[in-house]
Amino acid sequence: MSIEIRNVTKNFGNFKALNDVSLNIDSGELVALLGPSGCGKTTLLRIIAGLETADAGSILFAGEDTTDVHVRERQVGFVFQHYALFRHMTVFENVAFGLRVKPRSQRPSEAQIKQKVHELLGLVQLDWLADRFPSQLSGGQRQRIALARALAVEPKVLLLDEPFGALDAKVRKELRRWLRRLHDDLHVTSIFVTHDQEEALEVADRVVLMNAGNIEQVGSPQEVWDHPASPFVYGFLGDVNLFHGRAHEGAVSFEGVQIDSPELAGAQNARAAAYVRPHDLDVRRWAPGASGIVVKLSRAIVVGPVARLELLPVDGTKAADNAGTDPLIEAQIPAQQFREMGLREGETLVATPRQARVFLESGAGI
Repeated sequence: MSIEIRNVTKNFGNFKALNDVSLNIDSGELVALLGPSGCGKTTLLRIIAGLETADAGSILFAGEDTTDVHVRERQVGFVFQHYALFRHMTVFENVAFGLRVKPRSQRPSEAQIKQKVHELLGLVQLDWLADRFPSQLSGGQRQRIALARALAVEPKVLLLDEPFGALDAKVRKELRRWLRRLHDDLHVTSIFVTHDQEEALEVADRVVLMNAGNIEQVGSPQEVWDHPASPFVYGFLGDVNLFHGRAHEGAVSFEGVQIDSPELAGAQNARAAAYVRPHDLDVRRWAPGASGIVVKLSRAIVVGPVARLELLPVDGTKAADNAGTDPLIEAQIPAQQFREMGLREGETLVATPRQARVFLESGAGI
């Protein structure tokens, strides 16, 4: 079922949770609403579900306006962060609950319910736990049961609010891969809320980045990573170093280095912010006359195949430019390269950006 969100606005007192938000979701698509706490993603999910009412705007399911349709009639399955399983019911009874509370005219027979529940428990690979109680399950197992219960009523739309937020990192990784495979089997239109960029980029067909009640960018995981539409998107998706400098006729200068920036060919000595990913920094030992950002190696963290280097600018310009922010520059190089270079903390190095994403700062027109 396709979903169309048209000009939805929602205020809580003086706080604007959603500001004229519009979004189309195709039938069978898995979409992630991604952003920091308080950006409006859960509010939007609850409005789609019918658990909240928008102050303005409308929600359409398969072209039909459902803005005033009660939550019970929307055929939506909802999975919360904290499982919300009935503790006094077995796993089987939890999954069967939605089928048993259907109106009598729509309620399956007990034999049909039994068959359906066992099919769903097989789908989530937990049919052997049917007689257990939630307190006897691990967090990951509980969340899969919660998903089976949501799927029992054959929802047209599946909504997941931080579904793996209460789980540890290893279980989260396993469950998000499992959710992707499950979605590929079922093709139910699904929207999930997360503040974890890795989760969104790994699982979703499309990512909707939200900030302060607005949609900043919508695109495939590759699109939003490779072509961030705003400084917020670039800063939110993974680690990044921010440098302030000047853009002039297709080049940006900062910290004594210059990088081509052809998209700003019309800029005339305009204030600019350059964003550089840690893996886009070349690092070598300093030598007289070396061009680049002169830094001291403050700390090296080597984990697995990657060495993370925390670098402090020697002349302190980054600290001065970014008043109130961390002056550290973070670089990432292969652990093998780090070992071969024999780098030691306290050494003077030179960091050179291979590429940067540049945005003009507000008020710095072209």
